[in-house]
Formats: sequence, structure tokens, C-alpha cells
Amino acid sequence: MKDNVVHQFGAHVRALRKKYDLTQEELAGRSRISLKYIQKIEGKDPQNPSLEILEKLADGFDLPLWKLVKFE
Repeated sequence: MKDNVVHQFGAHVRALRKKYDLTQEELAGRSRISLKYIQKIEGKDPQNPSLEILEKLADGFDLPLWKLVKFE
């Protein structure tokens, strides 16, 4: 069964974080999002982030928003 988009996005965030060699704590600080929320986004039962959170994550990765949400 194919994962839903929320699971796919959580895996994408995790992969980007590892690509940029960031811990969850570092990404949380750079994104101005709580560590607990980062853990929920990447978790087994992931949180569906709002547009505001997506923008903060993009800033944390120093990416334009469209690049953050473009994943397969």
C-alpha cells in the first residue's frame, strides 16, 4: 500500500534533514518550530503541517517553499 502524502512529506523532511546533516534539534532551532513538532512531522503517525509551518521549515532548510513541497 502506498503511503499517504503526510507520511511521504515526513519522510521527505527526514531525508532533507539528513542530507543537510542536521539533527532534529538543529532543524527545530533554524525553523523556529518546537523539537516536539519536528518529531511529530517525522513520526510514525505524522502531523499534517500548516502552510505557516511549511514556510518555517523551508526557511530552516534555506529553501524556497516550492522546493520543500516538491517531492515524490
